[in-house]
This record gives sequence, structure tokens and C-alpha cells, in this order.
Amino acid sequence: MISRSKKLPPGSVIGIIGGGQLGRMLSQAAKNLEYKTVILDPIPLCPAGQVSDHQIVANYNSISAAKSLSNMCDVVTYEFENVDLECLMKISEDIDVFPSPEILRISSNRILEKQKLRNIGAPTVEFLPINSIEDFNQAKRIIGFPMIIKTASSGYDGKGQKLLKSEHDIDDYLINSINTKKSFIAEDFSDFNCEISVICARNIEGDIITFFPSENIHENHILNISIVPPRVSNKVITSARNLAINVAEALDLVGLLAVEMFLTKNNELLINELAPRPHNSGHYTMNGCETSQFTQLIKILTKQPLGNTNLSCSSVMINLLGDLWINNSSKPDFDKLNKSKNIFVHLYGKDEPRIGRKMGHINITSENISDAFIKAMEIKSKLSN
Repeated sequence: MISRSKKLPPGSVIGIIGGGQLGRMLSQAAKNLEYKTVILDPIPLCPAGQVSDHQIVANYNSISAAKSLSNMCDVVTYEFENVDLECLMKISEDIDVFPSPEILRISSNRILEKQKLRNIGAPTVEFLPINSIEDFNQAKRIIGFPMIIKTASSGYDGKGQKLLKSEHDIDDYLINSINTKKSFIAEDFSDFNCEISVICARNIEGDIITFFPSENIHENHILNISIVPPRVSNKVITSARNLAINVAEALDLVGLLAVEMFLTKNNELLINELAPRPHNSGHYTMNGCETSQFTQLIKILTKQPLGNTNLSCSSVMINLLGDLWINNSSKPDFDKLNKSKNIFVHLYGKDEPRIGRKMGHINITSENISDAFIKAMEIKSKLSN
């Protein structure tokens, strides 16, 4: 569908496919700008459904639900990559979908994603597609050990991937999966200094801007802490922002794109993954920037000028996982934290904590990053005890 650059007036309806925490915070940002939201998610009263104007309770692959969403909305987006591409394309026949279904097609498949990055000249680790045992044997010869092997699709927070340090780590399940034509990608194991990510915003007019890069620390493959500004040189920060812009422009992005990168021991940046949506590492923007990543996406969807992304303060974001609820005898008490200056607790409305499940996050702000980081470590220690 051909998009028009005319601003959508307040009261227009934004459709969001996916009802998790990203959809929830996006709905809240929309409401602050006087827009309505409709959520498509199979779980009644999902986190986003709790705060939206309406929820369509249906599976993501329901063509009838997709049709209902397009009939009810003026524009549609999605909050995660594992949505149904066919349904998204069906919606795009009637109304605008941002980011485009083509970007989702690429970013939801690790092989297509890496091939696209290679084609546009973006730096990545060495990789090879795995569609057969012959491909896997070739990867062992060319990439060698250690290597990371990942499912081509449906992976997140470390799911669907395994580190192979030697032949001894290859199990029957992996071999059987390859033999049954399940697609994988083999990647060289990168010995990196740190991981950073940049969220890039681009509107329908082609205006483009980045949020400040964040330094990301993971635990058990799940983002644990984001530190902004990152503890890297200004040269690396500039290079990371430029790299994200180059990728967003090559994809003809309209929306948000999170570009996850490794900073190697040689001070080189390698792109790890792309996410065409708001991103966990961008939650700091809710309290650390004039415009949050969620408000920015609403502005893009409704065809408004981009908001200011300058840092208003240094920030540290802490993820709150279900482990805190399960491993402690009582529910964490966030009331005292909420009353503290420069500490902002954001809970996601999930009623069932599980190990590794993201239940919320805390933003800690300060005039300098050292103070924010020290305070964040104190909070993590107290919550864990």
C-alpha cells in the first residue's frame, strides 16, 4: 500500500500485534499522545490488553483476526518478530504496516538477516547456513570450534542456540534436527569486550535519528543491565550510531530498529542481530531521554516529526525477572523504591512469575554514570536478599 505523509489526527487507532510488555508500554505512550490502540494477542487480558482500548483475542495466524484488525485501525505495527508473516502481508494490503513485512521477513530469520547484512557491507561474524549434515560438516571445517549454532527462526533470550566448544558438544538432538531439515545458522564464536546496541528511528519522510548506544550485560542469555552512556570511547559510540543508520537506510526502515553489536578485543564492531521494534535495551529512554523509544514509534506511526533523542541524564536499567518472586519468600516490595528520587519502577502487569520471565524493569538516573551504576548494584543486591 502507498503511504501518505499526512499526520494521523488524535483519536486515530493504532493496531499492535503482540500483547507483551512492549505492546503495553507502546499503548501507554499512544494514550499519552491521545491515540487509541487495538491489541491482537491470543491471551485474554495480556499485559498490553490491560491498558489498550480493545483487544482481539485470536492466534497470530488467524486471517479473520488480521482482517478485523485492519478494519478497526489506521496503521499497524508489531511488538516482536514471531508474528505470522502471511497475516501481516494481508493487513498491509489494506492499511500501512510499519516496519514493513519485508523487514520482518528478513529480521525473523537469522540466515536472511546475516545475508542481508553481508550484502550491504555491514560487518558480522563469520557464518554459514546449515540445511543439511553436509552444511554442518562444512561449517566445522571452515568456522571450526568454538562455534555458536542457532535455529534460523523463533529464537530469543538465548533460546534456540547452543555453544559448541568441541565435537563432544554435538548431541543427537541437533543431528536429528538437521536431518529433519530444520534450518540453523553456524556462527564463529566472538571473543568480545562488550555488547552494545543502538536504536535507530526513521520516519516516512526519510528523517533518521538514533538514541544513545547502551552497553548491555547479559546473564543466562537474558539482558540483565543496560548502561547509558556505555563505557566505551567516543569513537566507538559514533561508529555504532553510523552503522545503525546505514543498516536502517539500507532496509528502507519506517519505524524503530534495534541493532545489537559486539565490540571485539580489537575494538571493531560486529553486528549480531536486528530487531525492528522497541527493544529491552531502550527502556532507559523512558526516564533518560526527552522522547522515549515508545513515544518515538507512536510519532512515526502517526506521521509526526521525530522527537528529540538527546540524553537528559545518565541511566542504568535493571531487568526484573520472575526469579525475584520465585526465589524469595515474599513478593518484592517496590513501594519504597518508587518513592526514591531518580529511581523509576516499571511493572508489566504479569500475574505469573517464572524463572527468566521479564516482569518489569527499574531505571536509575543520575548526573554521572558511576553514581547510577553504584546505586543500581545496591538495588540489585537488596532485591536479591
